[in-house]
Amino acid sequence: MTYYGLHSLQHRGQEGVGIVTTDGERLQGIKGEGLLNEVFDEKKLDSLKGIGAIGHVRYGGKKGIENIQPLLFHSSSGSLALAQNGNLINANDLKHQLEMQGSIFQTNTDTEVLAHLIKRSGYLAQEDKVKNALSMVKGAYSFMMLTEKELIIAQDPNGLRPLSIGKVGDAYCVAAETCAYDLIGAEYIRDVEPGELIIIDRDGIHEERFSLSATHAMCTMEYVYFSRPDSDIGGINIHTARKNLGKQLALEVNVQGDVVTGVPDSSISAAIGFAETAGIPYELGLIKNRYVGRTFIKPTQELREQGVKMKLSPVRKVVEGKRVIMVDDSIVRGTTSKRIVRMLKQAGAKEVHVCISSPPMTNPCFYGIDVSTHEELIAANHSMEEIREIIEADSLTFLSVEGMLKAIGRSENMGKNCGQCMACFTGEYPTEIYPDTPLPYEKEMK
Repeated sequence: MTYYGLHSLQHRGQEGVGIVTTDGERLQGIKGEGLLNEVFDEKKLDSLKGIGAIGHVRYGGKKGIENIQPLLFHSSSGSLALAQNGNLINANDLKHQLEMQGSIFQTNTDTEVLAHLIKRSGYLAQEDKVKNALSMVKGAYSFMMLTEKELIIAQDPNGLRPLSIGKVGDAYCVAAETCAYDLIGAEYIRDVEPGELIIIDRDGIHEERFSLSATHAMCTMEYVYFSRPDSDIGGINIHTARKNLGKQLALEVNVQGDVVTGVPDSSISAAIGFAETAGIPYELGLIKNRYVGRTFIKPTQELREQGVKMKLSPVRKVVEGKRVIMVDDSIVRGTTSKRIVRMLKQAGAKEVHVCISSPPMTNPCFYGIDVSTHEELIAANHSMEEIREIIEADSLTFLSVEGMLKAIGRSENMGKNCGQCMACFTGEYPTEIYPDTPLPYEKEMK
């Protein structure tokens, strides 16, 4: 069941995968670099027997099999496996403190910092150890810990990363996206609340808190790009949200075209909404090669550029001689947009007008998206006209911040920005931002 759940979540990470199981007495795990079907076969799955399991697909981060989650730790007082979605913004500071106190780290992950904090806690009960550890970390995290007897999950006080609970038969399951439940026949129960700690064991589910909920700040890019269209976050369907983003974009732009096309896959919903509102036919102007993964989450710029060539092809008969309105969800570095515009024009498009269903990304993300510096963001370093020239489009339009909040449709009662994190668009971060302090040996290496 964990394997199939991870299959539904493969879009969230393509660089590594792992599964750890418990049989009630011991933990065992298998992990490897690559996609799910490249790492696991029937023989490996058969070796993972047990009554509970956690799994993880890796996105970005440091290379090396040691950094693939779940991280598995053994000790005389019991074993534990950890998986985390998101970034801890004070991980370097905590790691430095722990090393000064004698800790030795085997990985470059934030998650291992959590493991050390849990094991070093002076509390006796496992949930108290976890609460104590979580009180020291800052940032974005959906967190899962598997021991021999229980599963403990937690959501950061701002709720920056999605996490929900489902149920299949008498068993509970937890996933970053609700689309994982459909494949395993599970029923969605509810979202995990910010600052909530949940323990699942043979006696059922136990709900506690480790922190008072801070300002709700769900990552807006989950609605714009990351999540699958058939997932729901905060009661809002992702496809519906993206379609509404496209509709709002059509209301805000003033551009003439003959056909509307979306960049597969995350922009298709927005393109359909744009076409409906603008009264311009939606056409399949770009075809995706289904055997190539997402270019944005590949680890190097060279691989990203090669991936664009491999994964998209223009449909010449659709775009030839036409004024094409190309709807995309975002522009990060600009590399993909430029190559797609060129492809459409080489296929005979008379004009290519690029319409983006989110505002310009002008600020880095410290919470788990692989854009951590201003230098990587084209909108942070160039005007709109300069970006248009760089990507070689005939026009370029972005959705407004106000339009995006309205289109996604979260309640104003959720708080500031309708309970969404808008940091990459506005520069207003929902948490304090710690300086990225290198460790002593990292300074020497530099």
